[in-house]
Amino acid sequence: MRPLRYSINVTLDGCCHHEAGLPPDEESMRYWTQEMEEAGAVLFGRVTYEMMEAAWRRPATGTWPDWMGEWETPFAEALDPKKKYVVSSTLDDVDWNAELVRGDLGEAVRRLKEEPGEYLSVGGVTLPLALADLGLIDEYVFLVQPVLAGHGPTLLAGLHERVRLELVDRHELRSGVVAQRYRPVR
Repeated sequence: MRPLRYSINVTLDGCCHHEAGLPPDEESMRYWTQEMEEAGAVLFGRVTYEMMEAAWRRPATGTWPDWMGEWETPFAEALDPKKKYVVSSTLDDVDWNAELVRGDLGEAVRRLKEEPGEYLSVGGVTLPLALADLGLIDEYVFLVQPVLAGHGPTLLAGLHERVRLELVDRHELRSGVVAQRYRPVR
């Protein structure tokens, strides 16, 4: 069974808005690129899917946009062809190598976890909260940003039950970001 890994940037005060932390740099993009290269597939909620597609999908021209630095294209090239599953009750159709996930969330994600392959990656805010409440997340990866945001959505706000975690890996980036990987203590 392949594990489900939740990965997200988070500030020291718990804000997980995608613009609250430090701007990406070459080292952090290498980290995220490696994470994406190792993932077997990606699980998105609608909001994250639409945001990621707008930013990282290869344009029809085949040429990456001018705003994307040379050190950002490896991430886009790792994500673009990746199999994607999108949990949404409002979208009628998805593309970008994606498939809609409908029905009972727990049952659907358990089926995806039973498929062969490398780990399933999930990001975002709302979907991971639901998955954590269902006890379906096997690993949590937090890139803790040395920033106090003072506002915004906070990490797993509204979680119904406390989840005890054990640290299994820690990596410091030159920017002061600390990547921490945890597993739930069962």
